[in-house]
Amino acid sequence: MFEGVIPALVTPFKENFEVDYEGIAKNLDFLEKHVDAVVPAGTTGEAATLSYEEHIEVVRYVAEVSNVPVIGGAGSNSTKEAIFLAKEVEKAGANAAMLVTPYYNKPNPEGLYEHYKTVASEVSIPIIVYNVPSRTACNITPEVAEKLSQIENIIGIKEASGNLKQIAEIIRRTPDDFVLLSGDDFLTLPVLLLGGKGVISVAANVAPQLMKEMYLAFKNGDVAKARELHYKLMPLFSALFIDTNPIPVKKAMELMGLAAGKPRLPLVELNEEKTAKLKDVLVSLGLL
Repeated sequence: MFEGVIPALVTPFKENFEVDYEGIAKNLDFLEKHVDAVVPAGTTGEAATLSYEEHIEVVRYVAEVSNVPVIGGAGSNSTKEAIFLAKEVEKAGANAAMLVTPYYNKPNPEGLYEHYKTVASEVSIPIIVYNVPSRTACNITPEVAEKLSQIENIIGIKEASGNLKQIAEIIRRTPDDFVLLSGDDFLTLPVLLLGGKGVISVAANVAPQLMKEMYLAFKNGDVAKARELHYKLMPLFSALFIDTNPIPVKKAMELMGLAAGKPRLPLVELNEEKTAKLKDVLVSLGLL
């Protein structure tokens, strides 16, 4: 259920920065024939600037209208708040919850383990751990990942450390049914080659078909085709991080006629120079 190409959904906003629920439905219509699941209310969904009420309502709405499994964002740097969000995401109908490592606090390995163990004990849905040290100043080591994989409903990890040696060691240490998903579009193919099961993707918001073609080529044993598609997609992977995520992907979606809107402050809209570079990449891939 939680393998393959899984877009980390943007949260589209109207001009007054209210959540655009019709826009969410429009984007899902564009995505669903190509993707294997979706993640609402994660980093790309601007969870940091959604209120608790908006966060839960976005997950609830996606769970109601989606035709693919839903992994609801539910992380916090407070274990108590993470439990609250995980319970609410479960009640909202999500098939799983994704919990980012506690940010800013910088817990030690024992604290990280106890954090996830405590949250997992409070919900019945599967939990996917989200490791993104560049944003959280906190890293889940292979040793911690191994311990977490022994907890029944912690079923996988989104790995966005960018460290292939660490990723390989996590895969080596954890059971075959523990799902490691790339958290970096550029590393999707390398992670698949190491034994990963897919990607939670920014690029899949705008190029779901190409991302799925690359994944299926690899799964079907055509590594040469998967590699060709990887290189074809590389300019997009770079362009979507020409500024802080999700600034570029929201602009790309706007250019493509999808629902996006400006990001909420403190993020601001992509500037004209970077927008021109992004537009060139979209045109080169036939997305515009």
